Amino acid sequence: MRERSNIRDGLCRAALLLCLLLCASTAAAQEWTTSLVDIHQGSPLSDRARGLGNGGYELQSGSWVSFTRWYHATWVDTHIDFLTQITPDTGILWGFGTGEQAEKYRIEPSLKLGFLTQVHPNPNSTLSLSVTSIIGGNLTEKPCQADYGDLGTYSVNCRLAAGETAPEETLKYLVNAKPETMHLWLNYRLTF
Repeated sequence: MRERSNIRDGLCRAALLLCLLLCASTAAAQEWTTSLVDIHQGSPLSDRARGLGNGGYELQSGSWVSFTRWYHATWVDTHIDFLTQITPDTGILWGFGTGEQAEKYRIEPSLKLGFLTQVHPNPNSTLSLSVTSIIGGNLTEKPCQADYGDLGTYSVNCRLAAGETAPEETLKYLVNAKPETMHLWLNYRLTF
């Protein structure tokens, strides 16, 4: 099942790059303009990482250890998107994400590539299609070293170290997530 997903992702990216190359070669003689489309901080993966900081556990001595400090980033993943217009109705969407990091997780930087085109079925309407692909931007949670006294020291999932799960079993619950890698938008606008 995983192999089919990788093949499909690879074919989608190849088709996207082919479209970009075809448009670029036909419009090479024209002057291109680039515009800033969007700047925003945060993403669904940023929200998920921040949610990992909820809770904590109590030590044997009775003192409370909060997860907040482990999952608090000083910089939130920032995304900057541009549109390079290559014809009046066609453009290349591109941009990047800076990534984000805290003591117990990391969101990798990302790169966005895409294509936008529009047609005018009649003078009062516009049909537009855009396809974008995200490369990178994965969220990876880091383990902790926990000292279990006479039982030894183990690499564990920080959030589950004080639970009843065996230390070595907690590692399979570390978060390892990818962002949505492909977006397709189809829009029809009619003015009257």
